[in-house]
Amino acid sequence: MGKFMMNTAKHLKKLNWPLWQKKTSFSAKRQKKSSHQGAFVATIIFSSFTGTYLDLLFVGKHMYAFPARPFPDVFTINVAFTLLILPTFTALFLRIVKKLPQLLRILFIVLIGLCISISEQFGEKLGLFTHSEAWHHSYSFFGYNIFLFFIWKFYRWFQ
Repeated sequence: MGKFMMNTAKHLKKLNWPLWQKKTSFSAKRQKKSSHQGAFVATIIFSSFTGTYLDLLFVGKHMYAFPARPFPDVFTINVAFTLLILPTFTALFLRIVKKLPQLLRILFIVLIGLCISISEQFGEKLGLFTHSEAWHHSYSFFGYNIFLFFIWKFYRWFQ
């Protein structure tokens, strides 16, 4: 009889019924959601600061410039991009990327880098920014790939 009970208990443990699974408390779920939201917000802020400092660095080195920008007498960079567009893009990027498996995540990041490299050329024609003659659009491709990779790693680390 004892051997029968032990085998039955083993089989019952293997069942994946909701009744047999340990329930997660409401506060544990809320805490987990809160930590994900905290990582999400921290990553968006990190992205904005990083983008701002990179723009300041490259504008200071005269690699590119923003002739059409808000508050041109105050800022040498386009603060609309670093404080509005980049955080919005980062939020959208994180929402999409966290649902993708690793290989698709890598391909998605490469695709974004390619799209940004191509769209920069259109932005130049519209007068949104100018690049120095030493600038190659492949810099943007590799730069955004590295930037997005670090944004993703920061998000995962912060969780």
